[in-house]
Amino acid sequence: MKLRLLLLVAAISIVGSAARVEPARRPRYGGTLRVEIAATVSSLDPAAPAANAEEADAKRQIDALIYDANASARSSELTGPFRISEWQPGKLLTLAANEDYRGGRPFLDAVEIQMGRSSRDRIVDLELNKTDFAEIAPEQARRAGERGIHVSASKPDELLALIFPTGRPPTDDARVREAIERSVDRASIVNFILQREGEAAGGALPQWSSGTAFLFPTTADATHAKEIWAQIAPSPKIVLGYDAGDSLEQSVAERIAVNAREAGIVLTVQAIAANEAVAASAADARLIRWSMTSPHPREALAGMQQRLAALGFADPSITGGMAEKATTQQVFEREQMILNGYRIVPIVWLPHVYGLSARVRDWQAPEPGAGWPLADVWLEGNAP
Repeated sequence: MKLRLLLLVAAISIVGSAARVEPARRPRYGGTLRVEIAATVSSLDPAAPAANAEEADAKRQIDALIYDANASARSSELTGPFRISEWQPGKLLTLAANEDYRGGRPFLDAVEIQMGRSSRDRIVDLELNKTDFAEIAPEQARRAGERGIHVSASKPDELLALIFPTGRPPTDDARVREAIERSVDRASIVNFILQREGEAAGGALPQWSSGTAFLFPTTADATHAKEIWAQIAPSPKIVLGYDAGDSLEQSVAERIAVNAREAGIVLTVQAIAANEAVAASAADARLIRWSMTSPHPREALAGMQQRLAALGFADPSITGGMAEKATTQQVFEREQMILNGYRIVPIVWLPHVYGLSARVRDWQAPEPGAGWPLADVWLEGNAP
């Protein structure tokens, strides 16, 4: 009798557990994905130049949604998963699902992209369910998560770095550049300014891409920086420029100035226009952001060269191509070539961070150089 009772209880328990298992959710068609970004895109022409790196990155994402990457030429007949429905330059872009897309119709009916939204507004709108998908500044990621926002981050694939253009008397001496590099406390920048959303950068590529980033030092050495600086006479006064519209760059620039002063280096910071060429700037050094254009080291380093060239930064150490099937050793040697002489000083690697509403399904953070995979995203339930 006891055995039968035990078996009956076990059977009821199993049935009850099975009843509580939720069925797998199947993707649904329909709905409008509401997107908010910081950039203001003035033209959808792929050939039109971007005003700054922020707009260039946004244009790349939009291109991936409306142009077919596999097409031999871009035209209105060769569209991607979405087509343009409404366009208000710098303000609003509405895209409709392309029924004839060769990769299959997207699950979404439409994507609505609002531009020029501040970091604060994007986070508030996610909290209030006024948007479904929004960029979040890396330094705001932890705070957004604490406020109940679902946060998705890519691999660290955006580099914040110092560059020293040629022809600037205060920084033409390599010892000046080395002293500044050794004074920078990258760990403090990652832990306090970025709230640990990122990692210290020593190489021109992140560890996950090159496999050799750990060979490049990232720790501060104020003592050695002081020793180097003591050898320089007269001591120059250095101006570090940063993007006037980038609060993160400002915070990092100010921290670098504090680190430099602790080593006896006279360094002040100055806001400059984001699209101002290095040669035209009054700054002796400059903070820049560079998003990897590919997860592959060879293509990524080529993309870095293009970014620097667009800024008017020319230096023989970063010119020239690499073998198509470059070995790990060859990639490492090219990184060494780029970093020797301290013309380029990596500071931190940042992820691209996104906030998602509760109804967004099947989102995957894209690889470097790839667009947002919104054709694969679907929405749970009806739009609010």
